[in-house]
Amino acid sequence: MRWEGGEQSDNLEDRRGQGGMGGGMFGGRSIGLGTLVIAVVAGLIFGINPLQIIGMFGGMGGPPQAQVQQPAPNQPAVKDRTSQFMSTVLRDTEIVWDKLFKDAGGSYVKPKLVMFSGYTPTACGTGQSAMGPFYCPLDQKVYLDTQFFEVMRRELGGGGDFAEAYVIAHEIGHHVQKQTGIIDKVDGLRGRISQTQQNALQVRVELQADCFAGVWAHHADAQRKILEQGDIEKAMNTAAKIGDDAMQKRQQGYVVPDSFTHGSSAQRVRWFTTGLKTGSIQACDTFNAQNL
Repeated sequence: MRWEGGEQSDNLEDRRGQGGMGGGMFGGRSIGLGTLVIAVVAGLIFGINPLQIIGMFGGMGGPPQAQVQQPAPNQPAVKDRTSQFMSTVLRDTEIVWDKLFKDAGGSYVKPKLVMFSGYTPTACGTGQSAMGPFYCPLDQKVYLDTQFFEVMRRELGGGGDFAEAYVIAHEIGHHVQKQTGIIDKVDGLRGRISQTQQNALQVRVELQADCFAGVWAHHADAQRKILEQGDIEKAMNTAAKIGDDAMQKRQQGYVVPDSFTHGSSAQRVRWFTTGLKTGSIQACDTFNAQNL
């Protein structure tokens, strides 16, 4: 992926070194880091804040109560390669979505992207590194422990600059959903439908975010030629590796479709490809699609 020398965003917040590794409390129950890695990273990767999904979908109560020192606001990022990469990708998403919103007669509010290490406070509860990247709609920030990309390469069989950019773009896709009122509508249904229906609805939320990531890639490449040979294949491989069916097979040896919250490998690849090929927000309407 060609990103060096690109514009960088001012909306990157660096909290690395302000947190630490440790356990958290989910609804009053302490869960060790190893359990979180298996249950959260493997099962709920690349999605809306797992704290909300576990609490609302899993019946385990509210967000964690761990005490974490409040970070300094808007801490500027240290200019290492990781922060430069993330800042450049973030800026690229800002350029794409700002134009798409303006073309539709709207205005795009840029989110913050928070780099952290260990754990960090969020408006949705305490974020921990073992959760993987997540979006908190309450403060409209994306949170990402920078060590996650190493975990992705080592344990999930994904990697490469464009695959990592896909991760960021997926989370920004959730911000687009927040900006367009989709997340609020979905939140309004929670508690009024069955667990299976909630899971199925969450799958549509996640697949749309995958499609929005593809929309970003379509326009970014058309405008700035960011893609290099092999980039798309690496992103597809990453999407396939973190499908619910692939995760469940790896964890427990069998698949339980009713428990899916992010979609199968084939579905995730399909919707990312849809966004990438069309560049159309309208093509990402997973909620009215009869066939996911």
